[in-house]
Amino acid sequence: MHARIDYDKVAPDVYKAMLVLEREVNNSGLEKTLLDLVKIRASQLNGCAYSIDLYVKEARARGEHEQRVYELDAWRETTFYTDRERAALEWTEAITLVTQGHVPDSVYSVARRQFNDQELANLTLAIVAINGWNRLSIAFRSVPGTHRAVTASMANNVAIPAHTSTNGNS
Repeated sequence: MHARIDYDKVAPDVYKAMLVLEREVNNSGLEKTLLDLVKIRASQLNGCAYSIDLYVKEARARGEHEQRVYELDAWRETTFYTDRERAALEWTEAITLVTQGHVPDSVYSVARRQFNDQELANLTLAIVAINGWNRLSIAFRSVPGTHRAVTASMANNVAIPAHTSTNGNS
């Protein structure tokens, strides 16, 4: 597989705006582990191999247990996730798959029990961001497998994992 367009190079201002959104989401106060799960789950639903590779590596580098990553596709059938994470995953699925029936009131109700207004807005923006990244990576065929996770020693100097459209080196 070869990448189609270097969207970060041909549309640098828009790409930078996406990076600002990603940075703000990552600094929103939501738990990093929760954001990792949301990003991985949305990427699974969208079939975005590049983002699955990137966010699984990032989650594992932050200490996420591999069993929770392996079972994420079947999260409803496990006991590995907190009620808050389960609400976020259900919210993620409803927003990512919005064409399959919009966001039901029952899903919103569950999310509201776990998240205050600001948190739910930030969570929703995180889902919007990952769906945007997924669509860019899928449309322009970002090549999976080359992302290097940020190690704990590097984490202080790096705000977010970078998305690149050509070779996936980030």
